[in-house]
Amino acid sequence: MASSANNLSWRHKKAKLFQSFCLGVTVSAVTLLAILIYQVSMLGLPWLDGQFLSSFPSRFPEKAGIKSALAGTLWLVSLTASIAIPIGVLAAVYLEEYAKPNRLTEFININIANLAGVPSIVYGILGLAIFVRTFALERSVLSGALTMSLLILPVIIIASREAVRAVPSSLRQAAYAVGATRWQVIRAHVLPSALPGILTGVILAISRAIGETAPLIMIGALTYVAFVPEGPMDEFTALPIQIFNWTSRPQQEFHELASAGIFVLLCVLLMMNAVAVYIRYRGSRE
Repeated sequence: MASSANNLSWRHKKAKLFQSFCLGVTVSAVTLLAILIYQVSMLGLPWLDGQFLSSFPSRFPEKAGIKSALAGTLWLVSLTASIAIPIGVLAAVYLEEYAKPNRLTEFININIANLAGVPSIVYGILGLAIFVRTFALERSVLSGALTMSLLILPVIIIASREAVRAVPSSLRQAAYAVGATRWQVIRAHVLPSALPGILTGVILAISRAIGETAPLIMIGALTYVAFVPEGPMDEFTALPIQIFNWTSRPQQEFHELASAGIFVLLCVLLMMNAVAVYIRYRGSRE
């Protein structure tokens, strides 16, 4: 009895130590993030005004802005979401609800899992070879969106599959019992129940796409654009590219402009995530 009590006490101590360790790691990460955001804000906020948001890039820091980069980012993210989300969700539904377990399905599952860990520069090379050169889409917004769609598709598919798999089978069986077809069950019961989990994966995927620079550099996104894209076939730049360009310059003023661009990029990301979180919240309530 004494030995069992000692073992139980030791297990409780190990659990508390592990909890303290996890808390310390979390606090350290949050503290580091807060320091970085504070530093970026202190350097960038003095430059953040209407002129900065409404001006094109310039060789003179006091005249430089992010109008073209901001518009290009919005174009890029909108097209990427329009392409990747439907394809990713439908692929997840097919693999979970329709595909039979066989060697082909297993091969597809393994490759999707592997593609989720491929470095983004590889997708940039793939986009350059396929979309820019083979399909002759050139350095357009559409080329960037298709490349980014390839980048985030594995994340969306994996997260959507887990969300669909988490829907109780009893819900499906109850719908089948009253005469619903498989598509009616998926459309009216499975997808609404899986929506919060699907949107979580979408948030993570879009967050990754909006901050990627390497694939855009590979497909030839411009570093200096003095116009706003008006269509998917126009050339473009994006906030990560513009920030990279400013940080590579030796003048301190351009480094401060890069901090202002980082702050704007964070705001855009937070606003998009807030919309997705709100939709997820509404979906979970319904």
